[in-house]
Amino acid sequence: MSHTLPAFTAQDALVAIMVTVSVSDETIRTSELVAIEQQVNHLPIFADYDIDNAREVAETVYRLMEEEDGLDTLFAMVRDALPERLWETAYALACDVAAADGTIRQEELRLLEEIRHELHVDRLHAAAIERGARARHLVI
Repeated sequence: MSHTLPAFTAQDALVAIMVTVSVSDETIRTSELVAIEQQVNHLPIFADYDIDNAREVAETVYRLMEEEDGLDTLFAMVRDALPERLWETAYALACDVAAADGTIRQEELRLLEEIRHELHVDRLHAAAIERGARARHLVI
């Protein structure tokens, strides 16, 4: 990459994972953006997060997704910024964004698989996280 990327905070890394899931199918849906905003506004892990940082994080994600090895760079940035104990949290947030519109597309499934691999989320734990996301996003 020819430009310098800003370093992520742990909270930025979580936002970056959510944004990456949203753009994975090249269509950013309103329901996904609302899911990201709700997570940032309501979860304790984001209590002291400046929501204005999310725009810069999103722009970084967009730039990275245009690069050939951008996803690898993104995962390296996330792993550097995020303590290992929060890797499952990142996966849970990713699952919530993927499920937010009621349909998980192939691109999102592939990205979730990659996130599981890159963040070393155990298969059993991943299945429980996925089931929880599915349960939270069902409609009557």
